[in-house]
Amino acid sequence: MSIEAGRDDDMLARGAGLSDVLAPGLRVVFCGLNPALTAQRDGHNFSSPSNRFWRVLHLAGFTPRLLRAEEEQHLLQYGCGITAAVSRATRSAAELVASDYLTAVPQLEAKISKFGPAHLAFLGKAAFAAISGRGDCDWGRQSDVFAAAKTWVLPNPSGLNRAFSLDRLTGHYHDLRSQI
Repeated sequence: MSIEAGRDDDMLARGAGLSDVLAPGLRVVFCGLNPALTAQRDGHNFSSPSNRFWRVLHLAGFTPRLLRAEEEQHLLQYGCGITAAVSRATRSAAELVASDYLTAVPQLEAKISKFGPAHLAFLGKAAFAAISGRGDCDWGRQSDVFAAAKTWVLPNPSGLNRAFSLDRLTGHYHDLRSQI
């Protein structure tokens, strides 16, 4: 489902999700935990000014220039896409529980199978841990495969994730960039 700017708050309250940014054969799909309320309101992924996603992608070499959330479809020309593990928007991903991720697995698996990216990068450990049943994963490349895609776990670029400086975030994303 897609939310266009200007739609009423009623639709937001019903939990309509953001549009995925997907195409066949991408090098990597970045899988956020779930959309922020601000992203759903704005109609674009990672639209909060405090979210570092777009800056980190540029600094890590995925895009030749800094994209804005409104330019999210341009990611496709660089072999990258976006989806979310859970489509329900929340103020904070901490509002999600393991069953939210497990319930979302069939839809996520269908999307990844349909579009066939080489890599699926979970942005934060929560979704990967719930889906894989492994709470002890490290950052970086995982041994698991999800719908034929190699899996990665990268730190969440949310501005709420204060455990990672911009430099540390960029380093983890650069590790992925250098291996695809």
